Amino acid sequence: MTARSSIFAPDFSETPYWWDDWRPNDAGDGGVPRETDVAIIGAGYAGISCALELAAHGTEVVVLEAGLPGIGASTLSGGQVTGGVNVGKSMSKRVSAAAAAAGKATVEDRLREAAAGYRFLETLIARHGIDCDYRRSGRIAAAWTAAQVRTWEGRIARLNAHTDSDVRMLERSELRSELAGEVYVGGALINGAGHLHPAKFFGGLLAAALAAGAKLACHAPVTSIERASAGYRIVTGRGEIRARRVVIATNGYTGAATPWLKRRLVPVTSHQIATEILPAELRRSLIPKDRGVAEANRVTAYYRYSPDGQRFLFGGRARFYPLDRKASARILFSQMTERFPQLRDVKVSHSWGGKVAVTLDALPHLGRDPQGCYYAAGCNGSGVTTMTWLGHRLARHLLGEHDLALDAFGTPLPSHPLYHGQTWFMPILGSYFQLRDHMEKRR
Repeated sequence: MTARSSIFAPDFSETPYWWDDWRPNDAGDGGVPRETDVAIIGAGYAGISCALELAAHGTEVVVLEAGLPGIGASTLSGGQVTGGVNVGKSMSKRVSAAAAAAGKATVEDRLREAAAGYRFLETLIARHGIDCDYRRSGRIAAAWTAAQVRTWEGRIARLNAHTDSDVRMLERSELRSELAGEVYVGGALINGAGHLHPAKFFGGLLAAALAAGAKLACHAPVTSIERASAGYRIVTGRGEIRARRVVIATNGYTGAATPWLKRRLVPVTSHQIATEILPAELRRSLIPKDRGVAEANRVTAYYRYSPDGQRFLFGGRARFYPLDRKASARILFSQMTERFPQLRDVKVSHSWGGKVAVTLDALPHLGRDPQGCYYAAGCNGSGVTTMTWLGHRLARHLLGEHDLALDAFGTPLPSHPLYHGQTWFMPILGSYFQLRDHMEKRR
C-alpha cells in the first residue's frame, strides 16, 4: 500500500457517515399532484420545517424535491448547533459591512432572532420526540492567534446580552483541559450550544411533516415557474402542478429554475471525514467534555465526536474547487493531524461533502423574488438551526401570523454585478483567505 493511500481503513466509504443510521429514501413519495395551495421547492431543513408548520395548521402543501428528501446538506452537515454566534460573520472574519450598516438595534434584533431559532430547535425536538442524539454540551471557538482572542473578547458582552449563548473566554491553560492539542492560544466557550445527528434529526422532522399531512414528491426537479391565473404553474420532471403560493428552499443547491435567487447565493462545499473507532484512551483524551469545536479562522475547521463517542469527525473547506472524496480526505487528514498528532495512526473510514449557501452580506434571508415567490436562504454554514428556523418563520407568515417586513432577516438579499451564479472566483478568494490564515498563524 502506498503512503498516499495508507490513511484509509479497509472498509473506507464515500457514503456519509450519518447515512449509516438514516439514509435519504422515497418512502413518503406521493407523486406530483395537479394542484395545491403551497408548493415548496426543496426538501431540506427549511422546506420540511415550513411544510410541517403549514400542514399542522391545515394548509395543503406539497414539497417538490429534485432527488431524495434530505440528500443535500441537511443530512451531510457537521451537526453542531447554536444560536447567534455566527450572525453576519463573513469569511473576512469581520461582521459584514451590510450587516453592520443597519445599526446597533438591527444587529441586536438579528442576534435575538438567531437565539429564538435555537430555542425553537430544542422545542421542536422535544415536541415531536425526535431521536437525534441531541446534547447541549457546549462549543469551543478555538483561536490560533492573539488577534482572534481579542475579537472574541469584544463580542462576548453583546452575545451574552442578546442571545442564550452564555459565552466566556478560556485561557490557554484552561483550554488544554478541554482539548488535547497544543496549537491554540485560547478560545471562547459557548455553553449555549450543542450537537446532534443531522440525518436522524432530518428523518424525524420529515416523519413529523408527513404525519401532519404534508405531501412529498421525490425525483421531481423543477424546470420552470411561471405566473398563472390566481397563482403559479410549476413544471417538474414528473409533470406540472398549479399552486397558489410558491416557497423556494433550495439554498446551496439553487439552480437555473430560479435565476434571480441563484445570482444571490454562493454555494460552497464543506468536506468532512470520520475516523475508524478510536482506542478508548484516545477517545477519553481528545475532547474530554464532548464539546463541538469550530475554529476562529477565516477558513474554518470544525470537529467533534460521533454521537456514540467512538469516532472523530473533522470537517472544513478542504479546497475551493472540485475534489474527489479521497483527495479531500487526505487534505482533511493532514489538517486534523496538524491539530492532533495523536491521530496520525488512525484510519479514515468515511469521506463526504455537501454545499452550504453563503450570501453576499453573510446574513440569512427571508423574502420574495420578482415573481412573488417566497424564499428562505443563506445558512452561511449554520444550517441545522438557521434553515429549520427560517422555514418555520416563513410558514408563520404564510399563515398570516408573522410579517416578513418586520423580521430581523427580512432585509433585501444583495447581489453583485460580477456574480451570475458561477463560482469562478472561489478558488482565488478561498486560497487568499487560507494564505492569510496561514501567515497569521506563523506570526
